[in-house]
Amino acid sequence: MRLSTLPHRLPPTAGRLLPDAGGPGHVLKAADRLERFSGADKLLELMQRMVRAVPLGRARDGLHGRWLGHPVHPLLVQIPLGSWLSAAVLDAVPGQRRAARFLIATGLLAAAPAAASGWVDWAELNRRQMRVGIVHAAANITGVALYVTSLTARLRGHEISGRMYGWAGLGVVGIGGALGGHLAYRLAAGANHAEAVAQLVEPGWHYVADLSDLPQGRPTRRDLDGVAVVAVRRPDDRVHVLAEHCSHLAGPLSEGTLEDGCLRCPWHGSTFRLTDGWNVTGPATAPQPAFDTRVTDGRVEARLRT
Repeated sequence: MRLSTLPHRLPPTAGRLLPDAGGPGHVLKAADRLERFSGADKLLELMQRMVRAVPLGRARDGLHGRWLGHPVHPLLVQIPLGSWLSAAVLDAVPGQRRAARFLIATGLLAAAPAAASGWVDWAELNRRQMRVGIVHAAANITGVALYVTSLTARLRGHEISGRMYGWAGLGVVGIGGALGGHLAYRLAAGANHAEAVAQLVEPGWHYVADLSDLPQGRPTRRDLDGVAVVAVRRPDDRVHVLAEHCSHLAGPLSEGTLEDGCLRCPWHGSTFRLTDGWNVTGPATAPQPAFDTRVTDGRVEARLRT
């Protein structure tokens, strides 16, 4: 199609809720404004420090989902969401009062570990993600409060008001879920930020650097076939090469620190074993792409390890 055949003006955006050819629509515009809103950043930083200060020990990595290979929060939220959605359906069926109460109570119990994992993940996000994430959390907290009120009303015999509170809770939790989806799919919170390396690096050996150009015991950023990598030269002149951008949130590993044979990300503290890229500690839930290396005539070469 020639440029001259394209419309000269885009459709008007007034009153448009969802995106179309004319632009993002009011819903996405609101989410974009939320990402850019910096008025509560100081409060978010305080909350972040408080969450990080909770003495969870090794349980923190468990809540991140390092044992699972990806964040565990999306898995845990299925129980309360499924329970509450089922309760809403049963509320429309005569004679299912006890079953609806049981499902609401189940959802409330399951909300605690889901919230714990969500807060631990939230404290390791970037600023834009944290802004959306706090509203996501606020919506879910409001939904939980509505379900507590719903269950209390039902136990006191106020069945109609209990149903109203329950349906309201489902609606608010649904909004929270939509914001969670925005976090995961538009802002890439929880995604593996190093996954594309395997698709970008061609098979075979690639030049990294001259051995003499790599300082000993210090991470150094280099380019390999157009992909950024970090190289670490050992005192015995062996060289380890990992993908440069941390799998957690793409932090620059070349600016990190070496600790006990691992490379620590400067942004959120994930550590990766130099020999194979394994994520020894979180919040990263995916390992770092690692490369086999060799030194030929003083030239360091690497190939992606499969």
